[in-house]
Amino acid sequence: MLLVALGIVASLWVFLVVTSLVTAGRTQAFDEQMLRALRRAADPGVPIGPPWVQSIAHDLTALGSGVVLFTITLLVAGYLALERRYSMVGLLFTASFGSMIANTALKAFFARPRPTVVPPLALVGSTSFPSGHSMIAAVVYLTLGALLARTTTRRRLRVYYLGVALGMSGLIGLSRVYLGVHYPSDVLAGWAAGVLWALLCELVAQRLQREGVVQPPSP
Repeated sequence: MLLVALGIVASLWVFLVVTSLVTAGRTQAFDEQMLRALRRAADPGVPIGPPWVQSIAHDLTALGSGVVLFTITLLVAGYLALERRYSMVGLLFTASFGSMIANTALKAFFARPRPTVVPPLALVGSTSFPSGHSMIAAVVYLTLGALLARTTTRRRLRVYYLGVALGMSGLIGLSRVYLGVHYPSDVLAGWAAGVLWALLCELVAQRLQREGVVQPPSP
């Protein structure tokens, strides 16, 4: 619980620092420089690297879309319901849909315009800060990873579940910057907010485990 509490404090601090820098306009030059660095100097509409990298970026960013995350959440919730772990279903829905509501509210509050320094390579329809893909993907994948980690007593499997969750969240966020639809500061704030929300849900999961609702199998 101490590690979770430290993680909550750290992620909240990162989010607040990034937010203060963005609202003061101190990240704008760096953000734009990074987006330009990922495009060819002769044609800003073409990203650096071979064509297949852009295709991979589109595939990765799709893993953080609302449709994909909603589908994954429903499928996992269905499995948990069949196992009669209704408290875990409620926790999963709270983490997933709560993060979507929180991200929508944050976007409306900050109302940061999308990047215009380079042509976007993906369709977008909302404001920029914080990155919804980064935040919600972090919440959903980390929550699922933590829930899966609680189903086993093997340390290697726990590390694997959480490592995959962190890796997926990281790649999805990077793909948003590569496609030019988010500034790096948008993604960093999204990661921080997502980790913060996921860790808060982890505190709830720990309480459920102490009450015997979420128990790992016997060794």
